[in-house]
Amino acid sequence: MTASGRPATGAHKAAIRQENEVQILAAAERVFADYGFKGATTARIAEVANVPKANVHYYFATKEALYRRVIENVCSQWLEAAMTFENTANPATILRGYIEAKMDLSRSNPYGSRVWAHEIVRGAKFSSDYISTTVKDWLDGRVRIIRRWIAEGKMDDVEPYSLMYMIFATTQHYADFSSQIEIFNDNQPLSDTQFAEAKENIVRIILKGIGLRYNIKK
Repeated sequence: MTASGRPATGAHKAAIRQENEVQILAAAERVFADYGFKGATTARIAEVANVPKANVHYYFATKEALYRRVIENVCSQWLEAAMTFENTANPATILRGYIEAKMDLSRSNPYGSRVWAHEIVRGAKFSSDYISTTVKDWLDGRVRIIRRWIAEGKMDDVEPYSLMYMIFATTQHYADFSSQIEIFNDNQPLSDTQFAEAKENIVRIILKGIGLRYNIKK
């Protein structure tokens, strides 16, 4: 069945299922960002996705199942952004790549960041298991890399967890607090040029703050 209720047959079913899930997940992300888990309804999600409510429940049995999937998808995007840590470049290049990727996600997918903020502010009720396993394992791995850089004298001796928290907060600010930024910017969203300048400033402040060489990106 397609999201609009049309029947599907044969080889198209898998592709249609994926397309429908993406459509529903995108709508759910926006609704959960606006209303939180408690305030969101599957009826509203169906309306935003432009599908029958029954189709939402066809793909996701409960609102909680849909919410958990949204949370995991958001976090997966952030973890993927940190793939720069897997290369053998110098710390400045690796951290620049990570900061830029996180900033770009805040620009392109602000709703996902806001869903995560809603969840964490309310005590991580639905994500604590995921955070204490998948996310913690990932974070601990990044911290070990940073500690190695410190031991090798490649950067200042800073507390690695604090550095990572700083990057999380600074980059996600541009999604979670975009309304405040817009007010400060004469009630206008940041232009592409302004956002690029903000991204470069954040890279410069963080890299220089931990004793890494900063080169402006051409």
